Formats: sequence, C-alpha cells, structure tokens
Amino acid sequence: MSTVANSLLNQAREVERLVAGQPTSDGAGVKLNRVLTQNLQRRLDPFLMLDHFGTDNPDDYIAGFPDHPHRGFETITYMLNGRMRHRDSAGHEGLISDGGVQWMTAGRGVIHSETPEQNAGRMAGFQLWLNLPARDKMREPWYRDIAGAEVPEFERDGVTVRVIAGASHGVTGAVQRDATEPLYLDLQLPAGARFEQLLPAEHNAFVYVYEGALRFESGCQVPSGRMAVLANTPGSDGVRLTAGDAPTRALLIAGKPLNEPIAQYGPFVMNTDAELMQAVRDFQAGRLA
Repeated sequence: MSTVANSLLNQAREVERLVAGQPTSDGAGVKLNRVLTQNLQRRLDPFLMLDHFGTDNPDDYIAGFPDHPHRGFETITYMLNGRMRHRDSAGHEGLISDGGVQWMTAGRGVIHSETPEQNAGRMAGFQLWLNLPARDKMREPWYRDIAGAEVPEFERDGVTVRVIAGASHGVTGAVQRDATEPLYLDLQLPAGARFEQLLPAEHNAFVYVYEGALRFESGCQVPSGRMAVLANTPGSDGVRLTAGDAPTRALLIAGKPLNEPIAQYGPFVMNTDAELMQAVRDFQAGRLA
C-alpha cells in the first residue's frame, strides 16, 4: 500500500526495465533515436514504435521524409520545436509547429510526405505508432492537425501536463480512441516535483524522459534518453513520478492491449503475412489511397 501522504494511489507501478533506444536514421537521412523498437511491440501492445528526433543541425533533418506508404496503424507526430509540412494521397495537407500534433490514421492505405519548413534552428519532437484493431485496419484514412494552443493543458502541484490523448485529472485530451484507449501526456516537472496518474493495471505503459531525470520509490533512476517500461503489477492502480534535482520533461504513454497477432513489413502493419503481401501488391499497383 502507498505510504505517501495525500496520494491518489493505493499501489504504484514499479519499473520493469530501462531501455536506451537505438540511434538510427529514417526518411532521407533524418537522424533520430528509436526508443520503442520492434522487439518491444508485444510487450507494449498497442504501441509499435516511438522515435525521438532533436537537433540544431539542419543537415540532420533538412531532407525530411519524402513520399512513403503506410497501412494498418496510426501515426502521432508531436512537435516540440520546428515546423513540418504534411501532404498525403488522400488530399490532406497541414503544417505542425511548436507544441502541435499531427494524428494520422493510415487505415487501408495512404502515401504521405513530411517535409521540414525551415532551414535553420532546432527541429525536435516525437513520432509514435499506434496499432489499429483488425476490424479497423482497412478503414478509410483520417487526418487531423492540432495546433499547440489547442492541446489541453493544466497545472497540478507545479507540474504542467499537456494531454495529447486520453484524460488526466479530469482534463480530456485532444484525441480519444475506444479500442486502444491511449493515454499520451507530456509532463514538465520542476526539480523535486511529484506527479501521479491513475492507470488500469492491465494497460501497458511506459515513461520516456527527454530532459532531466525521474526517480521511482524503488530507487530506480531514469535519466534523460531512457524509457522506463512499467510493470503490470496485479493490484496496481497507477504511476508515481518524482523529478530529480533538475527540471524534467517526460512522456507518459499507456494503452489497452489489442492482444492480436502483429505482422509488420516496414510501413505496413497487419495481422497475417498474407495481409502484408496484399499490402505490398496494392502499393505496387497504385491501389493505396
């Protein structure tokens, strides 16, 4: 049981393991850190991938991500700094900038590009891949741009919380999904500040620290650039995070697992190899949206 005074939680989750991520490049050479990799997809179902990009060197991002296809999942791009233009074959176009979010449902298929609209300064943010249930993998593509000022935000005990998806402390996020119930929070904690969030015990969850450091009651320290996979402890009802000796920023992400087969070939994520082969054939024949 929790021994913390005025806590919302009866039993906080522990850290199961820390993940460092893999430096890589994607698109036309954009440098990034792939934090959630393919070998973690079953453990962190319904999430498929998390990339963190952040650099002041235009050579690391200027070529962007030219036209490429997707099928069977959703992409959530969250910009901290910089400007990125989206265009896709379904006729959608938009610009996301500081604090903004682009939420795209690829569904049965879409070809899109993501191009920086700057040639100097800092480009930083994240792209998260969220799986779709089998019943929705062939739905029509969908797209939404959410300006930074439109992302719900609140402050609690000095901690600033941006609610990209789900709900936190009575504040409903910008996007909701019934099948996967994603929670996507960006937390800004002053040094030593604490934040608690209720989470269903059966939901998979992780925390990614991108500035400063966090600590858990078990003594586990999570430095910048590390992802903490949270244990699905029976009886746990949430997570408790405490910032270290410096201001800290972190993502808290959780969701309801689909418990369905995952078959992936590059930008296509389906349930069977046969469906993957069909996706490749459809792309080659120009049958994506």
